[in-house]
Amino acid sequence: MAEAAEIQGGTPTPARRRWLRRAVVLLAGTPVLAALIYAPAPPAQAADGSVDVQLDEVSPSAPVKSDTLTISGTVVNNSSETIKGAHVGLRVGPMVSDRSAIDEVAERQGFRPGVDPGEIDSAFAVKLDSLPSKVGKPFSIKVPVNKLELGADGVYQLGVSVSGTTDSRPAERVLGIQRTFLPWQPDPAAKRSSLTYVWPLISTTRVTAESGSDELQTPVFLDDSLAQELAAGGRLERMVALGKDLPVTWVIDPDLLTTVDAMTKGYRVRSPEPGGKPVQGKNKAVAERWLSDLENAVQGKKVVALPFADPDLASLAHHGKDVSGTLGQLRPATDKAKQAVETVLHVTPSTDFSWPVEGAIDPAIVNVATSAGAHNVLTRSDSLQESGALGYTPSAARPIGAGTTAVVADAELSTAFGGDMSHAANSTLAVQQFLAHSLALNLHNGDEPRSYVVAPQRMPTVSQADSMALALRGLQGARWSQPSDLEAAAAAKPDPGASTQVPGAGQYPESLSKQELPVSAFEKIRTTQNTLDHFKVILTAPDRVEIPFGNTTNREMSTSWRGRPEEGRLYREEVQRYLIGLTEKVKVIPKSDATLSGHSATIPVSVQNSLVQDVHNLVLRVKSANPTRLMFDDSGEAQQEVNVQGGHSQTVKFIANATASGPVEVTAQLFTKDGVPYGKERTFTVDATEITPTVMLVMAGGVLLLVLAGIKMYASRKRVAARTAAEESTQPSDESPDTGPQSAEGSGPSETVDR
Repeated sequence: MAEAAEIQGGTPTPARRRWLRRAVVLLAGTPVLAALIYAPAPPAQAADGSVDVQLDEVSPSAPVKSDTLTISGTVVNNSSETIKGAHVGLRVGPMVSDRSAIDEVAERQGFRPGVDPGEIDSAFAVKLDSLPSKVGKPFSIKVPVNKLELGADGVYQLGVSVSGTTDSRPAERVLGIQRTFLPWQPDPAAKRSSLTYVWPLISTTRVTAESGSDELQTPVFLDDSLAQELAAGGRLERMVALGKDLPVTWVIDPDLLTTVDAMTKGYRVRSPEPGGKPVQGKNKAVAERWLSDLENAVQGKKVVALPFADPDLASLAHHGKDVSGTLGQLRPATDKAKQAVETVLHVTPSTDFSWPVEGAIDPAIVNVATSAGAHNVLTRSDSLQESGALGYTPSAARPIGAGTTAVVADAELSTAFGGDMSHAANSTLAVQQFLAHSLALNLHNGDEPRSYVVAPQRMPTVSQADSMALALRGLQGARWSQPSDLEAAAAAKPDPGASTQVPGAGQYPESLSKQELPVSAFEKIRTTQNTLDHFKVILTAPDRVEIPFGNTTNREMSTSWRGRPEEGRLYREEVQRYLIGLTEKVKVIPKSDATLSGHSATIPVSVQNSLVQDVHNLVLRVKSANPTRLMFDDSGEAQQEVNVQGGHSQTVKFIANATASGPVEVTAQLFTKDGVPYGKERTFTVDATEITPTVMLVMAGGVLLLVLAGIKMYASRKRVAARTAAEESTQPSDESPDTGPQSAEGSGPSETVDR
């Protein structure tokens, strides 16, 4: 009678259910039959989706036999009617056959009679009784794992459904269902996969090209938003706090390290007011704490340093490689990367890896990625796809020629946490699906253990990082996978049948292509670099501009500008504008017009240096617009070497010769030692006044008159002196010559003449 009842659609007995589930394990290859065995009698009506089921917790995420499985969440009545006699039930099984089946189950919508399994023992159901319209209620199902009657190792479907009635539909039916997965590997597998998880520490560009004139060249930041990421609860703080206890490979942009290190030494922030002066940054302590925590977290772990500022390799390959000098920036960026990590974190990183955006590659990207010396390109399986029928997912390492290895991250695992993980329901589903895929990888990995890599999004949010950590903790039992690092994954033995064919240029995703830096961006960078090259040759301490502007050049081509084209354009323009402003601090001072009286005169021209350092290797050249009327050094132009101390000016004198009167335009221009014009030329007028023969005759006549007047005065004096002597000779001999009256009379005429 019991068997007859089951045939007619009655509820199977527990013993019968156990027998049926064992049969399903044996008949896993026949899903239709398995579905028929599991399905209870079809309800009067299928689920209409009027109830939303959210799973906020599945714990433990990968249970063993002795565990008690807890599934918690919320059910929300989205209909306009009250649901009566509602209960939440758990549905387990059947086992999912492979990874594609996992994806199919995850995408399935609504309850499907005959496909979805029946509920487990009703003793574990949660009764809700009445569920009013637009109201949500929490639930929690607890069931010993040994009551689930799980069979062979594998991935099992896990469904949580809500059933009940309404006034308009009095027959009980399934009103909503949510599916997830239960990885089942209670004992360590005989062979376990090696799994490498990339843990990225990357942020957006924060440092401008501006710096202080002090010895440390205090940098100026775009804003102070980085402190929010470094502070407790911030994105980068969570990445460090979570990563320190996880078996991960740290992949770091060294620019982030140098930026935070600069904060610890004092920094300034650009004023939000136009033309305002930068203000002092206030988050030095936050930066110090984060760097200290990071240094402790990476000890004993593998650290991979990306080229400085994480340059956009795809943009370089598709738009920048034909702009002269662009690819030459990659090698210095790699050299700076190693030095920055060693200096700040006191660990030696690997610089042998490049990471194109989302792992998408083509031949041009591979060539650019390896041009700076990296031998390993971190790509993804949705780019380097399998063309054969291996029947399993091959190991990550793939030799692609010329000594280069493509390290192929698994696309499913790498994108598992790319969505909105701020809701517990989304996070729970993502974690369970991640674990399901990882177990399926190991169950179908062929005859030998294989090596897999997970490369998530470059800048995970706080909630995404938390979800990633939950998934990795679910693997810590090492029952089907064991942790590895990126270097080991790259060195692992490749699968001989795995694809090594790099996709052609036409297969590069259009969505990524639209986000690339345009050719104009690289042309602007080249213009800035040319300006810098001309500027630094005149400096006595070129490192003070070469180092910060070299770092800025790397930042201008950073991957972080993707999705922010206008911000990137403004950044590049501000860099060029600031550099030009520096070059203009060395200039020819504007000169007023000059008058040249005579055939020859000295013309002074001044050069000002408002920089804090001395300048040299400059030549000041003056040039006459009309050499036939005004010459310098027997030609139309002259030049002199100029060396000016910082904060000073120097005046240079040039000898000018006029051959005719009238105004002549003269230009003064600075040049570098290799003849390249430097700065603006200055123009002034020299007005030459010629001295004519008539003027010379007039001047000579005047001199002659003066001479004749002098001669006449001399003759007059001689005559007066002779007359006086004659008068003195007629006086009596007994009179004294020293008497007063005689003396007075004899002196009178002489005094009158002298006046």
